[in-house]
Amino acid sequence: MTDGPENGTAVVLLHGFPEFHYGWKNQIPALVDAGFRVIVPDQRGYNLSDKPTGVSAYDVDILAKDIVGLLDHFGIQQAKLVGHDWGAVVAWTVAINHPERLEKLAILNVPHPDVMVDFVLNNPAQRKKSWYVFFFQIPWFVEWILSRKNYEYLARMLTRSGRKNTFSEADVVEYKKAWSQKGALTGMLNWYRAALRRGLRHALSQKKSPARRVQVPTIMLWGKRDVALSSEMAQPSIDLCDEGQLTFFGKSTHWVQHDASEEVNQKLIGFMK
Repeated sequence: MTDGPENGTAVVLLHGFPEFHYGWKNQIPALVDAGFRVIVPDQRGYNLSDKPTGVSAYDVDILAKDIVGLLDHFGIQQAKLVGHDWGAVVAWTVAINHPERLEKLAILNVPHPDVMVDFVLNNPAQRKKSWYVFFFQIPWFVEWILSRKNYEYLARMLTRSGRKNTFSEADVVEYKKAWSQKGALTGMLNWYRAALRRGLRHALSQKKSPARRVQVPTIMLWGKRDVALSSEMAQPSIDLCDEGQLTFFGKSTHWVQHDASEEVNQKLIGFMK
């Protein structure tokens, strides 16, 4: 979806798992009021977006090229890119692989990809937090478990990872509509399956390549009550940015854009302007 003045500066918002463009509902009006042209896609595999078959179609480099293609479609040479969760992984990758297409980068609650790989390989506490990534690798069975009883288990994973009022009943209804689109659940899970295969290839190659630096000016907003991703990964990530800012939200969960929407909006608008 798009909103805001066509001649406004482009801001692209990338959602993560298990959301879709609806996950930015608290940010879109504020960004539009600030004069931005807001572009909010359903990413590959989600909701009404295309859902190619095969795990390899969800490699993060391909997902990043999707965003470059989106910019080309709208005739945008440079954009301001905001990502949360998996959307942040894609945003990091666009900044690393295609820095000439970005003016600014905003990351919510996800570390730099190289920091994430390092922590999963070498930090037992983070591996324990990432248990679901390994569970999601099981084909068919995971789809069956998550979709049972009208997606009860997936809805529980979502709501229990936030605060009591992070997601309303109406929100869950909208998410279930998106999850029930044909092929969506497998498409969503294939992001995790492609990522683990990529990580295993990296580990087996035993290459000690230096962490990739980010040249694009970057802001990172991090809810410290994230049950899946350790906040210890935030500072090492921002240290890899040539120009970076880090703000913690002490009372917010992984879903910082929901928990602290007004403060997040203020930070985003201030940075983007």
